[in-house]
Amino acid sequence: MAASPRRKSVAVNIGGVMVGGSNPIVVQSMTNTDTADSSATVNQIMQLARAGSELVRVTVNTEEAAKAVPVIVSTLRDFGVNVPIIGDFHYNGHLLLRKYPDCARALAKYRINPGNVNIGRKQDDNFRTMIEAAIEYDKPVRIGVNWGSLDSVLLTQMMDENSRLPEPLDAMEVTRRAIVESAIRNAEAAERYGLPRNRIILSAKVSNVQDLIAVYQMMSARGDYALHLGLTEAGLGSKGIVATTAALSILLQQGIGDTIRASLTPLPNGDRSEEVVVCQQILQALNLRSFTPQVAACPGCGRTTSTFFQDMADQIQTYLREQMPIWREKYPGVEEMKVAVMGCVVNGPGESKHADIGISLPGTFEKPVAPVYIDGKLSTTLRGDTIVAEFRDLLDNYIARRYGREQIAARELDAVTV
Repeated sequence: MAASPRRKSVAVNIGGVMVGGSNPIVVQSMTNTDTADSSATVNQIMQLARAGSELVRVTVNTEEAAKAVPVIVSTLRDFGVNVPIIGDFHYNGHLLLRKYPDCARALAKYRINPGNVNIGRKQDDNFRTMIEAAIEYDKPVRIGVNWGSLDSVLLTQMMDENSRLPEPLDAMEVTRRAIVESAIRNAEAAERYGLPRNRIILSAKVSNVQDLIAVYQMMSARGDYALHLGLTEAGLGSKGIVATTAALSILLQQGIGDTIRASLTPLPNGDRSEEVVVCQQILQALNLRSFTPQVAACPGCGRTTSTFFQDMADQIQTYLREQMPIWREKYPGVEEMKVAVMGCVVNGPGESKHADIGISLPGTFEKPVAPVYIDGKLSTTLRGDTIVAEFRDLLDNYIARRYGREQIAARELDAVTV
């Protein structure tokens, strides 16, 4: 089943990356380093950018962090890393953006949480100050509402109004509506202060999958603002990956969402770039974007008592991902390639034929040969202890032959000649 047509949203330029409109859905991530530690932050941003993050958000919560931002951005540019950097502000953003104009200029976008920017104030002076900074420095803004820091005044007002209804809604439904209302009201206020709609992105994050789906369905119906999707805290390991995939896939299938993040909780010293890979895999599984060649591999059964095919599938998938920064420039279109590494004769040959290039390894008690299929036809049969290296050579040759610019140009010339 094809995804629903994309919801029409206003396109926003974030440091050269276009979000919304008819542009591809963008993958975003966030550092967990102390931003004041510019070296650590630069290293992690580079790691995230190499993994494919197209926008990276950093915390700007102290004067030291604000001072570090221009250094971080300048150092990244010196290394040739041009990923836009987003500043995440809470509580004191109005002070930091005014006191540190170099920080305000260096950032590609500001993220404002309206629930904690005006705490204890009847006026929205602090919010307005941040919007005016965005206008002055020509920066877009994400107005990001979180249910954990929802505007308590607005929520109380809506709860009181609900209690007077003949048939009151349950508290969670009112909370959902308050989240959406907060985002929309603040976006409209930003526009009144002079920030154009094509400089505004909205998000409304919660932790529960069904709540997130309901909130974004409501918000998408309230206007054409570009929308950023993500659970506010997805969680650890498989729980976080599954929750993120479940929520985002439903919304993306409905055409809702312009940029996404998987807010996974990494293990201590874990790989932060996992959240980038998860987002890419969600988009690729839904056929919304392609990032890296996909490897089909069977789950294993009693016919595959050897773990060789599993090791080989892992090695090939890792090799493909590691080569993508080079291949992306050298071999346009390679990210859509399909590879199969199968474990026995039952589905191995068939899956290999359906892939662009595939190998069917011998299962338990099968003849120790591994047929390789290229473009649906048997190409060669591998044997012995060097199967992985030989298959990788075949893979490299196939990619060069099919996706190399000279080969593509030659095929296009032949087509014109014919």
